[in-house]
Amino acid sequence: MAIDRKSVEQIVQAVGGKDNIEAATHCVTRLRLVLVDDSIVDEKLLEQNELVKGHFSTQGQFQVVIGPGLVDKVYDEMISITGGQRASKDEVKAAAGKKQNPIQQAIKTLADIFIPILPAIITAGLLLGINNILTGPDIFFKGQSLVQVYPAWADFASIINLIASTAFAFLPALIGWSAVVRFGGSPLLGIVLGLILVHPDLLNAYGYAEASAKGTIPMWNLFGWHIEKIGYQGQVLPVLVSSYVLARIERFLNKRVADSIKLLVVAPVALLVTGFLAFTVIGPITFAIANAITSGLVYIFHAFPFLGGLLYGGLYALLVVTGMHHTFLAVDVQLIGSQGGTFLWPMLALSNIAQGAAALAMLFVLRDQKAKGLAVTSSVSAFLGVTEPAIFGVNIRFKYPFIFGMVGSAIGGILLTLNHVLASSIGVGGIPGFLSIFPNQWLVFFAGMGIVLVVPFGLTVLYGKFSNRKKQVEPTATSHEEVKAETTSEEKQSGGSILEIRSPLTGTAVPLNQVPDPAFAQEQMGQGIAIEPTEGRVVAPFDGVVAHVIKSKHAVILQHASGLQILVHVGIDTVSLKGNGFTSHVQAGDEVKAGQLLIEFDMEAIRAAGLPLITPILIPDGQEVVGQLKEQPLGPVVMYRDIILSIRLTS
Repeated sequence: MAIDRKSVEQIVQAVGGKDNIEAATHCVTRLRLVLVDDSIVDEKLLEQNELVKGHFSTQGQFQVVIGPGLVDKVYDEMISITGGQRASKDEVKAAAGKKQNPIQQAIKTLADIFIPILPAIITAGLLLGINNILTGPDIFFKGQSLVQVYPAWADFASIINLIASTAFAFLPALIGWSAVVRFGGSPLLGIVLGLILVHPDLLNAYGYAEASAKGTIPMWNLFGWHIEKIGYQGQVLPVLVSSYVLARIERFLNKRVADSIKLLVVAPVALLVTGFLAFTVIGPITFAIANAITSGLVYIFHAFPFLGGLLYGGLYALLVVTGMHHTFLAVDVQLIGSQGGTFLWPMLALSNIAQGAAALAMLFVLRDQKAKGLAVTSSVSAFLGVTEPAIFGVNIRFKYPFIFGMVGSAIGGILLTLNHVLASSIGVGGIPGFLSIFPNQWLVFFAGMGIVLVVPFGLTVLYGKFSNRKKQVEPTATSHEEVKAETTSEEKQSGGSILEIRSPLTGTAVPLNQVPDPAFAQEQMGQGIAIEPTEGRVVAPFDGVVAHVIKSKHAVILQHASGLQILVHVGIDTVSLKGNGFTSHVQAGDEVKAGQLLIEFDMEAIRAAGLPLITPILIPDGQEVVGQLKEQPLGPVVMYRDIILSIRLTS
């Protein structure tokens, strides 16, 4: 399809002209722009453009949705018009980051560091929860633990504890790896730095308070300068700052040391300098700061538990909306390391349940069957600790469920803080979160769980029913696929043949509006469905021709003999992986048979990068061959066995 140059010129004009475009790139579906001033964008002019399917701003980028197959041509024409330089995804991401204020940048940095190591921390938390069940008194037997009554289980519990505690014992190594990568250094050096900070020759940080009271803290004597010989187990700030220094030194040396001697100079010098700084300056200062912050938080929540529970418990869902919740991962880890437990994680778990209960309540308020299905599936996700589908797909959309979820969470948070409920680890949130709670506090936690199940659910149902009767809230808007389906019987009879699209993946089929990306969720590029994959393979849903394989291998466009095209886009923002974790088995122009393997992808690599695996499957707009589209029942699907879409072709 030829691109009208005037339409592209209109896009440039709408975003403020070429002088307002600081950097520009594109992915498979949209233009990704960094603008000098977002406020001068002419949204009306942009929406009038026939090439534009939608637009939104996120994380410093202004994204213009064009759609697959056209966006690369629009981008080429735009570069020709503006005379600008082609930019990579990383360059645009870096330019976008500069537009964020210091707080936003700090939050994003912490998220970039902690999200990749979260799977290890969550796994450790769950295993520690199992150990708590085996070793906690008064769970199965009064005054005794299971291993005390049945000593044969003692070593089994000991092995579980060893496996579980490793991630926390060597946490600085995990943080060092992720942080040095984030700051642009070598991941291997980051791991070594973290291990240096917890070397067994050092006084274990958990024994620091006792050694300090006894005056037995070991010392280094550097020519009269006495330095405490302590490790930094369970500490966050020392390794974060040290990792930043290590990465800066390494990058500095890499630019100035000849390639022939880099191996002998860069790593040894970087580690030696950073190590000395870590033990002499960085460690003592950040250790003191971290302890001061921890002591301050502990004082506030102990002195004013009602207020602490009200604010953190009630407002945690808002932190999720803004992305600031990632910041508190570091706080939780610090509290566990220095205090032996965190009072924040229990409230997080209750907030998850509260938003899930509010979403589930909409099942009894909404009238649209598809929306009811979304309420159920998203609530289950929230009950298991992932609240984004419930918050963005249901609760914020109707506002009052989100508010009542926060009300219930605030009440539950007050109960927990008044009773000083602590988590020994951070694992999965939601209902399984009880595994992280100290067993002797389970009763209080379960009481809080009852509050966050009943209060948001009850208030949402009552208000929703009342609002419906008063006609203050319209019945859930019928999705535009169903509106289009409300054709007359004559129109249905005059349609063409039916093309059944089989699932290209194995997993769980969910509505497209559950995808955490506005371009897909709002169907700005076309109708379709999404699948939460349980297996890292994409197969052809029908016989056809590969129309396009995205350079970064995360998406493919397949064309049917009828002319219909379908887009399979593995994960969200997976373009940032630059093909890492993806293997393409086809190329553009290949003829493929139904069920043939198209793409393999590493699910763990995508999760480790902090990216959603949910995979949109779109029928891009603008295809004359597409008549009526019907979505099949949602739920578990098996690749090439189950039908996910039925399309009535116009010819």
